[in-house]
Amino acid sequence: MTDISHSLSPQDCLVAVMIAICVSDESIKTTELLTIERIVNHLPVFADFDQDRIRQVSEIVFDLFAEEDGLDALFGLVRDSLPEKLFETAYAMACDVAAADGHIEEPELRLLEEIRYELNVDRLHAAAIERGARARHTTL
Repeated sequence: MTDISHSLSPQDCLVAVMIAICVSDESIKTTELLTIERIVNHLPVFADFDQDRIRQVSEIVFDLFAEEDGLDALFGLVRDSLPEKLFETAYAMACDVAAADGHIEEPELRLLEEIRYELNVDRLHAAAIERGARARHTTL
């Protein structure tokens, strides 16, 4: 596991969190994948990110989720490689992916709660982030 942690960039960690929320309900939706692609294409934190890494990071997440303690391992990798100043960014991206299809399933809610806890996102800040995601993904 240590060689994987050394190969994850901060951007890889952000993608890993988004992929994790995408697969948390065991159903990968096109809207979620398009949201990940849009985020990677447009946000400044991904300015120098090689989009080919998305597939590699996805495989890492899938491999970790196949293990018994894979979620804990994922959070360990993220905490080790992602600067603390990007913890709320990771949570915001996870909220956007979860909200992309118009509703959030119970497994997604549980994983968002776990992300909040593991990345020490303040509850008040998390509520504001969640409200923003809900507003961005509201339909007529």
